[in-house]
Amino acid sequence: MALRKIARMGNPVLRAPAAAVEDPQAAAVAYLARDMIATMEDAGGTGIAAPQVYEPLRIIVFRVPQERVSELAGDLPQERTVLVNPFVEPLGRERTLAWEGCLSVPGLRGVVPRYSKIGYRGTTLEGKAIEREVTGFHARLVQHECDHLDGVLYPQRMTDHRLFAFLDELERHPIDLAAFLAGKGERE
Repeated sequence: MALRKIARMGNPVLRAPAAAVEDPQAAAVAYLARDMIATMEDAGGTGIAAPQVYEPLRIIVFRVPQERVSELAGDLPQERTVLVNPFVEPLGRERTLAWEGCLSVPGLRGVVPRYSKIGYRGTTLEGKAIEREVTGFHARLVQHECDHLDGVLYPQRMTDHRLFAFLDELERHPIDLAAFLAGKGERE
């Protein structure tokens, strides 16, 4: 297991679509997944995609910690998952706005619309099929990580760049997202 350098916004590996993994059970894929897990955990992330560690392959790793779930959204915690060749499908048209960050866009946060409910499928490193329907943070996280596989970073999904800021500034000057979106937020 090795920590890998994380590609940052602007690197070409983050702009190109990733290639499908031909053999999810290959030893090289397992080694890459272990490195991705170690890198994600070391960086304090909840998800990472292979292109973020300079490997243009369709592999994501994620976990949904208890502190990130929302009972209102019907969300549940999810143990660490390695998903090979994932496919995401929106289930309905409803979208939810929420803050996102990214290991490849360090120190910044932005409000991104994401489908509220999705279905996703892929395979494990053992070749077992995974198919789930999810909501809440789990849905947002899988969409975010799968975007990396298509060369998309969250700032490209944003619809209002007034809600794109450095994390330390947001900590000093918090934005009430509901009030802002209702037109009652601070305007400078």
